[in-house]
Amino acid sequence: MNNLEKALSGLLKNDELAAFLAAVLAYASKTGRISYSEVTEIVGENPEEVLLLGNRWRLFLPVKVEKSGAWEDRLLLCKPGESYVLPNIVRDLVQNASRTGCWAPMKAIAEVFKEIGEPAWQQMPELAAELWREARNGQVSAVQIKETCIRAGLGDRVDVLIAELKGTGVMSPKLVSLAEVSRATSPIYELNPSLFVKKGDTE
Repeated sequence: MNNLEKALSGLLKNDELAAFLAAVLAYASKTGRISYSEVTEIVGENPEEVLLLGNRWRLFLPVKVEKSGAWEDRLLLCKPGESYVLPNIVRDLVQNASRTGCWAPMKAIAEVFKEIGEPAWQQMPELAAELWREARNGQVSAVQIKETCIRAGLGDRVDVLIAELKGTGVMSPKLVSLAEVSRATSPIYELNPSLFVKKGDTE
């Protein structure tokens, strides 16, 4: 068992899937993307289960989009010609897990924000963790993000931080119904669940 498989095994109950997913992620982390044909070469004849699991936890995302770049608006098609990309934060997370054998999302968050030149990069892991605590069903509103930034002393940089949180793959705009928008009174975002899972949360 290699380091990445070990890290994923601590999260996934299905060790067989952990091994396949680790192999796919290790390959994809080299360039940040992987094709369906490459997944098939790694996994075998039935890669759909691994692709579905990886997409469910936003470890990789289909390149093809329907209307917008929102994660849930991407079309997961399991067939030749399709490609999938790793969010920036996941690529860092996978590379670190490959070295250490540990799934360390908070470390990856700090590193990726440092890499993009965010001056408050040291605060970003706690900011992300606070957003997760504020979230409901993995979703957080722009108002909640603003309030969290204010509490962290970053209230004057909310728009920049929202853009960075999206760009790094920590969160994505959430496509919601008009009724949901009305209740929320502000845009909704989906947080990347792979950054906040605890042991035994995935199956």
